[in-house]
Amino acid sequence: MQTKTVLLLFSAALLFSFSFLEGAYAAEKLTLQQSIDLALSQSVLIQSAREGVRGAEAQKQEAFTGFLPKFSTSYSYTRLNEQPTSTVTLPSLPSTRPFTMPVGTQDNYTWAIEVKQPLFTGGGIVANYQANRIGTDIAAMDEVTVVQDIVQDVKVAYFSVLKAERLLVVAIQSVEQLEAHRKMAQDFFDAGVIPRNDLLRAEVELASGRQNLVKAENSLEMAKSKFNTVLRREINTPTELEDILALKPFTKSLYDCQVIAMENRSEIKSYTLKVEQSKKIVNLTKSEYFPTINAIGHYERFGDTPGVSGTLYKDQENWYLMGVASWNFWEWGRTKNRVDASRSRENQMAYALDNVKDQVRLEVKNAWLTLHEAEKQLAVTQKAIEQAEENYRISRERYQEQVGTSTDVLDAATLLTRAKSDYFNALSDYNISLARLERAMGAKEVSP
Repeated sequence: MQTKTVLLLFSAALLFSFSFLEGAYAAEKLTLQQSIDLALSQSVLIQSAREGVRGAEAQKQEAFTGFLPKFSTSYSYTRLNEQPTSTVTLPSLPSTRPFTMPVGTQDNYTWAIEVKQPLFTGGGIVANYQANRIGTDIAAMDEVTVVQDIVQDVKVAYFSVLKAERLLVVAIQSVEQLEAHRKMAQDFFDAGVIPRNDLLRAEVELASGRQNLVKAENSLEMAKSKFNTVLRREINTPTELEDILALKPFTKSLYDCQVIAMENRSEIKSYTLKVEQSKKIVNLTKSEYFPTINAIGHYERFGDTPGVSGTLYKDQENWYLMGVASWNFWEWGRTKNRVDASRSRENQMAYALDNVKDQVRLEVKNAWLTLHEAEKQLAVTQKAIEQAEENYRISRERYQEQVGTSTDVLDAATLLTRAKSDYFNALSDYNISLARLERAMGAKEVSP
């Protein structure tokens, strides 16, 4: 009995602990900043962009090696079909027959090491390094762009969940109002005060309200699924968010917003760097007009055995220093065509930069106008809620006193639901538009 009692107490304590932990976990709500941090840490797009930065850095280091000497070595074996010989005739003894003597070895082993240092390449090595160095900056800007896109996606998904929660509350309140009205209509019908048609309409409106409630519940689940997907969490993860859906005054002018965007947008910086990089590539191709000069140091060892220890006919080792100048002075316009092609790519980048600037200005203006449109709608819809609530109260009281109709109450309830929905739609649209304006201006957060 004592053992059973101890087990029961232990089980009860364990269940209580689990319940407490579950309640604590459920009570914990994600903040917007926590959501952003989680998305940034989990994003495969950021990981991909960072790999791009690492790759660009490696290419820059590779280009730097063009300034340094190159070392190479080789080991070869050559076997002749026969040993080299030479036929000799002694002039002093014309009666003597010519005789043959060996002058080389049939087996030949050679080991060589060579160092080559570029002295002049027409600026090609410098231009190639500069182009790749700019490439690392472009990759860094691309990573910034990905980060800003993810921050915007998190904000939009976050506020969409809050919007769906508010609209669900409105749908629940609407059903409660319609249920109360249907109960009142049922009481009046049972008392013979109203006709059956009034009761039927109340029941139809209640069924429609419940259908809208189901839609609101589904919309909330879809918004949470989208939020979890943006954060790369399991799609069905329970989601509780800190409610920060509120009006945040924004006073910057459209001109100020566009100026900030021109200075901060990573896309503009990236294309500006691409224009600069294309200029370096033009210099790289133009370097082929010039000769190249290299200093070469060569050392080799020779022998008739794998140990390259020399032979009777040739010294064991040999070395030399050499300066080599080479110039391809005629290739039927190949270099000119390559230079023309690289200049065309430079012009393309310049035109693309102008287009990006135009698109940024348009994006900022659209976001700024949408933000202020939502702000104006907030003032209108907030006043509409007050009016709709008063209208619903009066219509309900008149119906209770049987000086108003059921239609008046249902219409007033519909207007009130619509007014609340319009308000929360405008409030969430304002916050989403602010997030998009911040993204258009190239900043995670923008002060009013």
